[in-house]
Amino acid sequence: MATTPRTRTGDTALTAAETAFELLTCEPAPLVFDARPVPGLPDTTMPLDELRELLMDGRYDSDTTDELWRQLAHHAREWGPAWVVGAIGVALPALTHLAAKISRGYVRHADDVDSAVLAGFLQALRAADLTPPRLWLRLCWAAWRAGAAVVKADDGEELPLDLPTGSRSPRMPYGHPDLLLGRAAAAGLITAEAAELISATRFGDALIEQLAAEKGVTASVLRMRRRRAERVVAAAVTRGDLSGPSRSSGCHEAAMAA
Repeated sequence: MATTPRTRTGDTALTAAETAFELLTCEPAPLVFDARPVPGLPDTTMPLDELRELLMDGRYDSDTTDELWRQLAHHAREWGPAWVVGAIGVALPALTHLAAKISRGYVRHADDVDSAVLAGFLQALRAADLTPPRLWLRLCWAAWRAGAAVVKADDGEELPLDLPTGSRSPRMPYGHPDLLLGRAAAAGLITAEAAELISATRFGDALIEQLAAEKGVTASVLRMRRRRAERVVAAAVTRGDLSGPSRSSGCHEAAMAA
């Protein structure tokens, strides 16, 4: 979990969280985490800033990471605001890296992305099911989705600066890939779930392993479902069936593009 530096317009939600974490972990009474119940971590207690450094420097398997974040999430839920700040502070290097990646090319929305990433992570920290595996990945995925929604909304705010002038015939099939998937789903060629799967993993940044964990299936099963749906869509594109919106697809296309 390495922090990625980037330009900010001043204090953001993430920099404010870092300041709060520094106050929480400073002498003479830093907040201390008991690492002894977590397999793979040192058999001792340590301040949270030392725990964060340990996680940044070391490589731990999923069992260690899952148990660590179960403990931190439990503390955040049961032991008060200080542990909420503490858990966020431990995650900040990764959250900062995610925010920097999302806001690349969207500098004017960097502050909003910071806020959304933090809010998404905090919501998952408070509400995510702590029992299934890959807890840390699921927390990060929640943060990523929240931040990505900010820049996705921006895509439709204004015309691109390099919009060409003049008249020309659009390429066939017309529309964004998400709209093609929406048309395929509206026509009953594939399910809405399959359309979302293709969109999230092919055109978004979703990990198929993460989606599989959320659905309680293996990644290979989801890949097979995606492959079948993509073959159907490819055949429909070749036939020209998806070259324009149908009456029944209008609402579905709007939902897919939202």
